[in-house]
Amino acid sequence: MILRVGGCLCGAVRYESGGEPQFSLQCHCRDCQRQSGAPHVAAVRVPSAAFRIVRGTPKRYIAKADSGNDITRVFCGDCGTPLYVQVSTRPDIVGVRVCTFDDPAGSGPKPTSSPRVPSRGTTWMPRGRDSQPTQRARRTRVNPG
Repeated sequence: MILRVGGCLCGAVRYESGGEPQFSLQCHCRDCQRQSGAPHVAAVRVPSAAFRIVRGTPKRYIAKADSGNDITRVFCGDCGTPLYVQVSTRPDIVGVRVCTFDDPAGSGPKPTSSPRVPSRGTTWMPRGRDSQPTQRARRTRVNPG
């Protein structure tokens, strides 16, 4: 069994996931867009029995999904990094945000689902051959106070 580890930007919250990803997806719902500040969120669904927080206490925000189900969005209360979600109808799985893994490239299968929501699409986002990678920004830590 492969142990995948990850956490938030500031390091206050860390987790480990020992289960194999059941599936992966890119969610384009408005709630994920608003929480992430991005046009979509890459996530993998892992067994909740093999997922645990190993450092810190994340905050939770519970809301109604478009389906009417309760969805718990879990994030770092210090830096705000979205970490994972849990849907009330599927307590057996956790939806981990792929980019919070220490090794996002090796954290699961290629996306098997990418919901298309035309009214919520992002016409400003380049696609295909016109997409160009941006230069990597230097990461700087800011100490408050």
